[in-house]
Amino acid sequence: MKENRIYFVDVTNRDGVQTSRLGLAKLQKTIINVMLDDMGITQSEFGFPTTKHEINYLNGNLELVERGVIRKTKLSGWMRSIAEDVELSFKNVPKLKNINLSQSTSHQMINGKYQGKKTPEDMISMTYDAVQCALDKGAELIGINAEDASRSDLDYLIRYANSAKKAGAHRFRYCDTLGYEDPQTTYQRIFTIAQETGMPIELHFHNDLGMAVACSVMGARAAVDAGVDAYINTAINGMGERAGNADLVSCLLAVLKSAGFKDKYQIDPNIDLSKSWQLAKYTSYAFGVPIPINQPAVGDNAFAHESGIHADGALKDRRNYELYDFEELGRGEPEIIETGRMITTGEYGGIKGFRNVYDNLEIEFKDEHEARNILELARYANVHTQKPLTSSELKFIYYYPDIAAKVMTVSPYYEPIGAIKERVEADKTPHRIF
Repeated sequence: MKENRIYFVDVTNRDGVQTSRLGLAKLQKTIINVMLDDMGITQSEFGFPTTKHEINYLNGNLELVERGVIRKTKLSGWMRSIAEDVELSFKNVPKLKNINLSQSTSHQMINGKYQGKKTPEDMISMTYDAVQCALDKGAELIGINAEDASRSDLDYLIRYANSAKKAGAHRFRYCDTLGYEDPQTTYQRIFTIAQETGMPIELHFHNDLGMAVACSVMGARAAVDAGVDAYINTAINGMGERAGNADLVSCLLAVLKSAGFKDKYQIDPNIDLSKSWQLAKYTSYAFGVPIPINQPAVGDNAFAHESGIHADGALKDRRNYELYDFEELGRGEPEIIETGRMITTGEYGGIKGFRNVYDNLEIEFKDEHEARNILELARYANVHTQKPLTSSELKFIYYYPDIAAKVMTVSPYYEPIGAIKERVEADKTPHRIF
């Protein structure tokens, strides 16, 4: 008999990039997908197939899957649970195989969003139709999301999930959209849903009350206890809307190390915890958000001791004051910080400095054309990120220049017809914009 496990679906590239006043360039999102795969994370919800500026990035990343660059991490697209959105998604991203369909399920959301134009039964029927449309388009993995599930009627959620299951959906995502739930309530509700539907459960919790990690792992425990697989939704460093989502590394450690989980619940065997440090550092750099000094596992003080009693105890035996080892997270190697001459490459970089940067990466160009072509891509990458390029980004551009060019290509929607055409052609008056 198959043992039920806890898997991880990282939503940094979907929910994380919805963080107000922050964002990621498409190259940065791509590097995160490659790093998630290197870490063995089960799935990455990598973006929005209905959004025009995502199309080249999404198709480019699916090409990385075809080439075997991304092998362990499934890439899934997010869309509204509407048949028209499904149609558009597969038109924009034809090789899409894994999707999540989202629909509001609470009375608050249904009434507040649709203003009386839709009923709870409409949510069920729209989702049913969307699932069937996705199957017709060739979807291999379909998750259905109950937005605001934590404020939704439990019996209704079960009906919603069972209807989608009948249509052909594979997973049910329980979304605590407002961070409303507590761990005990989470366990009770998830256990009931899992038993009544028999569907694997995704746990999607926000951190508005500071309980996203606790609720996520308790929801996962409930799902496994009820006899189904659990899929914890996470974001790297807890990024996400408002107070953020459940932090990836914290959730992993909670399942692997906490008293109620250790050796009792199994995670995806592909996951390599030693990649945590590298992933957290890169994501912090890409978002431009420092990791809090007291962040579990990856914060600067996670393994720092100053108090006399603590320092003495840690020096005698690290287990006195450290629950897990920093080496398990990929920490401990010294970091070299250049304090003298530094040559970087960017949007205005020249060929000499550019060659020096790649020489330091031990990458040699075969001819001048290759060097200048990669230089041009590096310039464009810097235009997109507006940060000095990391070694991972520079290597990616070198080894996959065609994919790099694709993900960095964005064509703005601009069709000068109707009112905008008339205005632009007729109005030649200068306007103050400051």
